[in-house]
Amino acid sequence: MIVRFVKLKLQSQHIADFKKFTEGEKKDIIAFDGCSFLEILQDINNKNLFFSYSHWESEEALNRYRDSAFFKGNWKQVKQWFAAKAEAWSLQR
Repeated sequence: MIVRFVKLKLQSQHIADFKKFTEGEKKDIIAFDGCSFLEILQDINNKNLFFSYSHWESEEALNRYRDSAFFKGNWKQVKQWFAAKAEAWSLQR
């Protein structure tokens, strides 16, 4: 299993947009083949900082998701709200 963390720093004016957007997309991401868990977390001291935390059955499953039209459309929308480049880590349990 792969555990994936993605760190996202957002522009202040887009925090509410991001929360609304990701809440609507979350069930679709979890339903994607190979994903068993997804949580979006907000830093308690820096409200602009978010982390996605997800579980994937394999790196191949994660890459299929990342190569999907769904992800590309989702990422294009969210990326415009970034205040800094996203950082990501894939870890094996």
